[in-house]
Amino acid sequence: MTYDRERAAELVLALMQLTVHDGCRTWKSYDWDVMNDLCERGYISDPRSKAKSVVLTETGMQQSQQMFTKYLARAV
Repeated sequence: MTYDRERAAELVLALMQLTVHDGCRTWKSYDWDVMNDLCERGYISDPRSKAKSVVLTETGMQQSQQMFTKYLARAV
């Protein structure tokens, strides 16, 4: 099955907001192609390290928050 890689990247960024810790670290257990795309775009640190998490860059954190709001936030 093929999928929309742009939308997948947006959704992964949105989901990363759920696991942000230490200010900008987030778990990296997502599809490797999507993670590599996010790294190439400058949103996260290199996902190929042995660490179980990656660092969201300043731009990545902003995008992650925007995608969280777009896809997951509820109006209160």
